[in-house]
Amino acid sequence: MKTFTIEEAQSLLPLLESLLKRAIDAKNSAQMVESGLNELAQRIYFSGGMRVDSAEIARRRAEMEAHLKRTREVVAEIDAIGVQVKDLETGLLDFPCRLGEEIVLLCWRMGEPAIEHWHTMDGGFQGRQPVDERFRRRAASGGRPN
Repeated sequence: MKTFTIEEAQSLLPLLESLLKRAIDAKNSAQMVESGLNELAQRIYFSGGMRVDSAEIARRRAEMEAHLKRTREVVAEIDAIGVQVKDLETGLLDFPCRLGEEIVLLCWRMGEPAIEHWHTMDGGFQGRQPVDERFRRRAASGGRPN
């Protein structure tokens, strides 16, 4: 598992924010297409059937799948960097970080100005704690564990 110093993680934020925006936009586009298809299905059901343009429906489904594929590709790109996407809706990311002998997760959510929180591997978002001097000392000592 790749680990990051707080400075390394911080330096990736502009790239990651751009990738997250792309993934969220693609996901939202897929949801809009899906919503339109669901509305059409309801109209067909409630009207007892109707003529539909099956080529148009196939085109919409292909469009939705293309948006979902783009979403998956961007999430995979973030994962390949070594960063964990915890919640795409809110842009929540975790960066594995070595703190002494323990691996913890630096925690950042899109819109936050900097990485200012961390939590244990089991702690999750609810267990977020402020980044403290231990993380900064590690960087000052050349990235060696405390």
